[in-house]
Amino acid sequence: MTSMFETVMGAGFDRLHPRLRRRFSVGLASGEACTARGVMDRVWHGRAFVKPFLALGATRNILVPEAGRDIPFVIENVPYTDSYGRETVSFVRTFELPGRSRRFDAQMVLGPRGDRILDYLGTHQHLASELHFHAEPDGSLLIRSGEHRFREGPVDVRVPELLGATAEVRESYDETAGRFRIRVRVVNRFFGPLFGYEGSFTASYTDVRAHGVRPGLRPVREEARA
Repeated sequence: MTSMFETVMGAGFDRLHPRLRRRFSVGLASGEACTARGVMDRVWHGRAFVKPFLALGATRNILVPEAGRDIPFVIENVPYTDSYGRETVSFVRTFELPGRSRRFDAQMVLGPRGDRILDYLGTHQHLASELHFHAEPDGSLLIRSGEHRFREGPVDVRVPELLGATAEVRESYDETAGRFRIRVRVVNRFFGPLFGYEGSFTASYTDVRAHGVRPGLRPVREEARA
């Protein structure tokens, strides 16, 4: 049984820590979903001028404009078939900030050539990013974003570097603590760090065929263009 993540990583997938291999084996083939619960030691954003852009993105569940420490969070990775017949795995993050919840939604599909993951962001999937997965020597996982595209109606354009950003995600498993650790940084080439978080979590697995996809997890609009 091969997940989309194993497909894009090839032999590199076997170099991941066994707990990471289990976590990134979620998919229709395995029939498993993963729910991760933990605490973000820190959620941060860049300089003050960045916050209005983060607030705009937050209206479509993209990024988080608030900062804080010791923030409880949940990541839901649930596989399903989207309305275009593609296997999709949700990466829906919910941050329980003081006085309110924030969501950062993404849905991942395998690229048409099977060599990359496409990450559709937000409730309406107007933004799409290429993701590249690499196994590090210590068994951790490094994910870097590539090209970003904006899609709305007939519009399908590459997001210029001035407006776009590069995301880097590092995920590992801490044997001593018995927890996964994650660190995310989103950086603009010209304006520097924009947003990020770091923390730890535990993971549990369920049979997606028995439990299905909970209401509200799928996006409002799905984008057909890959």
